[in-house]
Amino acid sequence: MNGLLVGRSVELAGLSRVLQSAAGGVAGVALVGGDAGIGKSRLAAELVAEARERGFNVLVGQCAELGDALPYLPLADALRSAEQAVREAAAAHPMLGQLLPGSESAPAAGLTQQRLFGSLLGLLADVQPVLFVIEDLHWADRSTRDLLVFLSRMVQSERVCVVGTYRTDDLHRRHPLRPVLAELKRLPAVMSVELGPLAPEALADYVVTLGDVDPQSLGLIVSRAEGNPFYAEELFAAVAEGEILPDGLASLLMSRVEVLSEAGQAVLRAAAVAGRRVEDELLREVSGLPLAEFEEAVREIVSRGLLRVDGRGYAFRHALLQEAVYTDLLPGERTRLHAAFARLLTSPAELAHHHLAGHDLAGALAASVEAGRAAERIGAPAEAHRHYDRALGLWERVADPESLTGESYEKLAFRSAVMAADSGDNHRAVAQLRALPQTSEVSERLAYYLAEVDDSAEELAAAERAVDSATTTCELARALATYARCLLWSSRHHEVEAYCTRALETARAAGARDAEASAMLTLAIFLEVRGDMARAHELVHAAAEESSGDLAIDLRARYQHARIHYEQGYLSAAAETADDGIKLAAGNGLKWSTYGTDLRFLRFLIHYAAGEWDQAETVAAGFGARVGTPHEALLSSVALFVEVGRDLPAVGNRLDLLRPFWDDELTEYMSRGMAAEHALWHGDPATALEHVRAAMARPAEGEAVLVRLAAVALWALAELGTTEGADELLQHARFAVTVGPTGDGGHVGPEGRAWALRAEAEWHRVHGRLDVELWRRVVEAFDFGFVYETARARWRLAEALFAAGDRAAALAEWELAREAAARLRAAPLEKALLQFGRRARFGVPTDDGALPSGLTARENEVLKLVAEGLTNREIAERLFIAQKTVSVHVSNILGKLRVSTRTQAAATARRHGLLS
Repeated sequence: MNGLLVGRSVELAGLSRVLQSAAGGVAGVALVGGDAGIGKSRLAAELVAEARERGFNVLVGQCAELGDALPYLPLADALRSAEQAVREAAAAHPMLGQLLPGSESAPAAGLTQQRLFGSLLGLLADVQPVLFVIEDLHWADRSTRDLLVFLSRMVQSERVCVVGTYRTDDLHRRHPLRPVLAELKRLPAVMSVELGPLAPEALADYVVTLGDVDPQSLGLIVSRAEGNPFYAEELFAAVAEGEILPDGLASLLMSRVEVLSEAGQAVLRAAAVAGRRVEDELLREVSGLPLAEFEEAVREIVSRGLLRVDGRGYAFRHALLQEAVYTDLLPGERTRLHAAFARLLTSPAELAHHHLAGHDLAGALAASVEAGRAAERIGAPAEAHRHYDRALGLWERVADPESLTGESYEKLAFRSAVMAADSGDNHRAVAQLRALPQTSEVSERLAYYLAEVDDSAEELAAAERAVDSATTTCELARALATYARCLLWSSRHHEVEAYCTRALETARAAGARDAEASAMLTLAIFLEVRGDMARAHELVHAAAEESSGDLAIDLRARYQHARIHYEQGYLSAAAETADDGIKLAAGNGLKWSTYGTDLRFLRFLIHYAAGEWDQAETVAAGFGARVGTPHEALLSSVALFVEVGRDLPAVGNRLDLLRPFWDDELTEYMSRGMAAEHALWHGDPATALEHVRAAMARPAEGEAVLVRLAAVALWALAELGTTEGADELLQHARFAVTVGPTGDGGHVGPEGRAWALRAEAEWHRVHGRLDVELWRRVVEAFDFGFVYETARARWRLAEALFAAGDRAAALAEWELAREAAARLRAAPLEKALLQFGRRARFGVPTDDGALPSGLTARENEVLKLVAEGLTNREIAERLFIAQKTVSVHVSNILGKLRVSTRTQAAATARRHGLLS
């Protein structure tokens, strides 16, 4: 009994704007909250109709009041009821296909939840534009809540609109949806819509759309309904049937049930135990009525608007009606009906729910364990953990539980802990594992999870215990591999090689490929830090060459393989390996997993260094600019490399979005480092220096990131014309290269060494010296394939050569730099080269007659004051710098203008327009 949509034009317009934005390629999420019966579903239905008119594919799924019993229920519901083309597209994604009717769960292969999430994102991209509506989020299982957060964060430029509805009156203080809503509402892509009661005039207009009603009854309905459309509908139905209106919504709903025949009431009570929806055949079996009597009863219920036909079954017109009927059941009646459903159902999760409600503890135990295994297979670790925990709670209350479940208490508790960790609750996993007998398997996992929560002391103790208690060669191999990994960044890192060697020997003897690959990767990183790059390359190549049977390890191997190639300057090999890893991640729905994003992040850097800036922009566009977490901010900040290099308009907006995340060290390093370069290109060295000094305050002394930052800071000092702090900056760069963070040497790759050389060259520039040989070394150092930095170094080399009087060599370097800058469309560098070319008269059109001087901004300031006849002391006072610094600047000016006196310098400057 739904009338026209009345009184919700503002809310509908807001949702329509989100839908319209999605149609234009800006994905959006809307959360619609309100009390039960207030019109959330009606509003969503209106949006669904609009989306279909716009040509959207529509997915609509509903959560059920079964707690975490049925993982991904709304997703499965949406896929099953989708159009045929969408179902076929879903079937092409194995992780999604298993949610479709008639499909079996695939065996778990690791990272199942991440694979499922990635597969759904891939499906949405395949069938866009798409509207995905999730109803009744207050009943959502944990995995569905995680899925909603994932989509809200990940959809950016896809033509996707996600809408979720929830009851505000159900959200008690500890409701699990409350923190999720708080998190989502902070995201820039999320819009919140709160539906309040309809105004009396609007509610009266709505009631009139339901049918004829006299003014007195209309006034009574409006006053009693208190702005709630569903309550108004029920009141209207009661008035239309000539009933006396009872107090309270529950009483009103039950008054409509009580007019049914005995058979009708019995069928409706059985339907209420099933939940919001029930299949026809199942309902008939549970009711126990003969077919003809059952069909007559159902016809009566449907005709009175209490149930509606839904596919091959029936659904309550509103969840409030189902709740009222279920609440009205007698305890014994409720137990018997749950038991009846348990005898007929096959879904383990539903069986566990009905067995428990029917007080069949043995059945609940067996079904809960099976439901946990099923949840594992489809990538719902939170639900698997919950099912296993429920089974553990029933263990002591059931006779012979091992026979019922097929495994021991310890094995089940171990699985529960692993699922807790997989769902992100490492602290819960650690607590459960600590309570178990410390076998090698338990201790090994405990060490692994303790590493995740940064408990290094106990982590090493657990790993050592795993080694000592191993009873098989497979257990020992995995324990040794984990122990070596725990030692890697500890004070006992010198022991890593010995344990890795032992782990490799044991793993190969046991045929434990996963442990072997893990040990090879740990040893490779250890050797890389020690500077033994040849062996490190051999190990990562061997680890990535053959599948380990563990997707996480295989992706880790490809990432480390590509990373080491990249950091050693082997860009082609790095690109090939990274592409292989990205393909593996995408093929398994892991594009957005940790290593999936890390591989794409690395691929951007490879494109950027290799001068493939268009491809780099494409990769960066996949990360999105609207960020809500430090990790998203880090991914977004990488786009600044090309945006600053090309001086794109997006720079300012991206920096504004990233500013709240500058408390994250790596994000600050990347975004403030690039903000500094942006400021330098725009003639603001003071702001640049401020950015760099802030970014340098966080990393530990000796960190490699300090080398590039120091070089940029020295660039800024040169433009400012001051030497203050220059020696300290150069010391930071030298220390990072020669000593490193651990004191064992920096072991930086070719890019790091090139930046260190540039820092040296910039330090000389700060002191007024353009060192030709040093800048030539900078060019050679970057010329391992880093196109942009090679071009920037050639710019400075050309200036140095010209100042030294070697015009022909300067012209050659300038032309090479201009060619690279043009190919990259690096506008600021092109502009700087053009300005220098005009000064040097390299055949560049000029309209200002400027002298080919190569003066810095500060030197130009000093030159103007020299031309005014000021002494060095007077210039120092005017510019607030040291008199000795002025003397250095004057010497540089005389050299660059190729004159011998201050008077000649002033005359030359006036003749060539340098003082204008």
